[in-house]
Amino acid sequence: MNVFLWIAQALLAAMFAMAGVMKATQPKDKLVAKLPWVADFSPATVRFIGIVEFAAALGLILPAATGTAPVLTPLAATGLAITMLLAAITHARRKEPAAIAFNAVLLILAVVVAWGRFGPYSL
Repeated sequence: MNVFLWIAQALLAAMFAMAGVMKATQPKDKLVAKLPWVADFSPATVRFIGIVEFAAALGLILPAATGTAPVLTPLAATGLAITMLLAAITHARRKEPAAIAFNAVLLILAVVVAWGRFGPYSL
């Protein structure tokens, strides 16, 4: 199970690091073509979401890998689960079922990591 959690953490970290960098660095006009929901938010909010996602990606790996404040790893996973819940709500309002399904997969993966790292497989 520990190996599975590391794999899940790595997958989540890779996904959110890439998405976070994209949202934090690209102009809103360019993002709207790839991510239509961006049109509903201010550029500052989109950048904030990107920064939060990138920070959480780091939090999934670095504390656990270095042994420095490893409690930050399940906290990062919990934060990503909340982010995915809010994203699913946004996509539901926009009637985007494919995006909701993707958010649900990431939400479940983040919840499993949070559960495992807070509980029986904590570091």
